[in-house]
Amino acid sequence: MNWLYVAGIVLFLLGLLLSIALHELGHLIPAKLFGVRVTQYMVGFGPTAWSRRRGETEYGVKWIPFGGYIRMIGMLPPRPGEDPAKVRSMATGPFQGLIESAREAALEEVRPGDESRVFHRKKWWKKVVIMAGGPLMNFVLAFVFFAILLVGIGLPADAPIVSPTTETCVIPGSERRATCEPGDRPTPAARAGLKPGDRLVSFDGAAIRSWDDATRLIRSHGAGPARLGIVRDGEPMTVDVTLIAQDRPSLDDPGKIDEGAGFLGVRPTQVMERQSVGEVAGYMGGLTATVAGSIVNLPEKMAGVWHAAFSGEERDPEGPVGMVGAGRLGGEILTSDLSATEKIATFVNLLAGFNLAIGLFNLIPLLPLDGGHIAGGLWEGLKGAYARIMRRPKPKPVDIAKVLPLTYAAALAMMVMAGLLVYADLVNPLTLTN
Repeated sequence: MNWLYVAGIVLFLLGLLLSIALHELGHLIPAKLFGVRVTQYMVGFGPTAWSRRRGETEYGVKWIPFGGYIRMIGMLPPRPGEDPAKVRSMATGPFQGLIESAREAALEEVRPGDESRVFHRKKWWKKVVIMAGGPLMNFVLAFVFFAILLVGIGLPADAPIVSPTTETCVIPGSERRATCEPGDRPTPAARAGLKPGDRLVSFDGAAIRSWDDATRLIRSHGAGPARLGIVRDGEPMTVDVTLIAQDRPSLDDPGKIDEGAGFLGVRPTQVMERQSVGEVAGYMGGLTATVAGSIVNLPEKMAGVWHAAFSGEERDPEGPVGMVGAGRLGGEILTSDLSATEKIATFVNLLAGFNLAIGLFNLIPLLPLDGGHIAGGLWEGLKGAYARIMRRPKPKPVDIAKVLPLTYAAALAMMVMAGLLVYADLVNPLTLTN
């Protein structure tokens, strides 16, 4: 296997581990600020690869790098009205027994004197802040990565610079070829002596700031003479050109044809165009809406993954991809024919997209996701506000233990989806080409 491919996978996993570590840090910092006792901060699952205890918290890394967690004491409250010091009665029924077993496990870590440090006794807004800290950290990371991409590297854009791939002849639109043949007449650009690297700066006195400006000015002019302002090797100059008329697909509606459009005969040069910081928010906002729509349609998307895995159908490029598939994409990026800058940009975009997706997915209001705890805290706050307005007694905190059966069902569904994605990523992976 190509060592660059392996390096790409490793590089992506390191970026993923960093994202997971910071996600959990987003939970850890407010939990400690609000006085919750945190016994573990772990990156990964499974057996512990390394750990060290600092104060009351064990910090470590586990061997399976597909997640992480912090362990806060007292996530579940004791049974309502029951004295925690007394022996509990045996619960009947499978679901009730499951709930009580979970309560027992949560109480085992509570030591004498920890009564004010358990999670379930914190105010509702503190619970929300603690649980929202993880997804918020993913959004911050996504914004930072997108800022590196847009502001530091730039997005691919067509610049009004004559490309070296520009053909010097007029190829009839009815002929399906891309190279010149003997007998083809030269383009107006070739007749005027335009060279690769010439930057178009004006057309008949109108400024050209983008390739779109150049295209619209030239097309709207039609056939006939015009004065073209260019910069060649840093020197501004004016070139006289005589445009010809061509039937070209409409810029506003590719299904239509603009008859008699002005034609110069140059291709743009693709450059990495840096954006402003303000553009980052808009760019991320558009992607957020796209990812959120995919999450809403996740059952349908997973059905597509199933068909791709077991029926050989083509993977949906807008569909979900697992950690294995993303790692393979990382390897494919480094072994591709892209330039070094394009490889870095694609890799940063991949990490940014994953952080955005992880943050949004964790906001789904279902346990065991962060969104389930956030929903519980918000519901508790609404109940308290209603009680104050109606001058009723303060309601009891929301007991999320009662929805544990649903939690386990959701966790099982997520495990099945994760397994399906791993299999699909192995047998029918997404690639850079699709």
